[in-house]
Amino acid sequence: MSASTPTSESAPQPRLKSRWYQGLTKLVEPTILLGPAGAWLILLLVIPTLLILNISFIPGLRPGVTPGAYGLGNYLQVFDPVYLRVIGRSLYFALGATILCLLLGFPVAYWIAILAPRRWQNILLVAFILPLWTSSLLRAYAWITILRPSGVLPSFLNSLGLTQLINALLGIIGMPEVQNWLNTTIAVLIGMSYSFLPYMVLILYASLEKLDRRLLEAAADLGANPRTVFWKVTVPQTLPGIAAGSLLVFITSLGDFVVPELLGGASSMTVSRLIYNQFLKVRNWGFGSALSMLLILAVSISIALLLKYGDRQSPEV
Repeated sequence: MSASTPTSESAPQPRLKSRWYQGLTKLVEPTILLGPAGAWLILLLVIPTLLILNISFIPGLRPGVTPGAYGLGNYLQVFDPVYLRVIGRSLYFALGATILCLLLGFPVAYWIAILAPRRWQNILLVAFILPLWTSSLLRAYAWITILRPSGVLPSFLNSLGLTQLINALLGIIGMPEVQNWLNTTIAVLIGMSYSFLPYMVLILYASLEKLDRRLLEAAADLGANPRTVFWKVTVPQTLPGIAAGSLLVFITSLGDFVVPELLGGASSMTVSRLIYNQFLKVRNWGFGSALSMLLILAVSISIALLLKYGDRQSPEV
């Protein structure tokens, strides 16, 4: 008994050391793992954003000019009707591209995830997102060759006599007739939809792949027709994917610079081009920073909505 007493008294020390070691490990491991990404975010995102925020409160700040007092002049300038039209046009392009990508992407994702043979699904998915491997600038120049007056699309539509029909349909929805496809709103929407459609398809495919097909079979057994099964079973289960894909395309379209610049022409000024002009042409850094902060705010709100509603469970069906 006397020989075993020291051993029993010294037993708590390894446990204390183990607890201390575990606590240190819990502190050090996250620091090591998150350190590089955290430093990258702080240096290249947080600090530049704070600098832009600071500059945005200095009205009339230009290179070589002594900065004035802080104020809200740059933000009040945004409410000028000229700039409000630019913001409205950017939202119109982003919303239009989102709707087109959803309408075009859902059937494609549904066919790949549900109807296509399983052994071909990955190949079809890779083939569909293949354009993402090329530069966005190259894709925009490709659309210039397609949409220009002597391009493939106008020549094809003219040969079939469809140009007048399209102009009549555009007149019904209140849009101007298309005489030159390039440098128009339609060209911008086509370019944006083409550029961001793979993102929508990828997210919708991931959502449709998780679809509980037993519910589809149960609905069909209970007498529901295909249209009812789609709207009552398929769509409710894929709502998180629809929300995530729509918000991703909307955010990306809202900040796009290349497509409106190359396909939209001078009459398609967007917020991104306006910010570019304010920094590099007009040299009004204060106003450009205010526009940048508003764009960051809009994107942050969209991401917050995505986090709030994108991960929700699908509703009961």
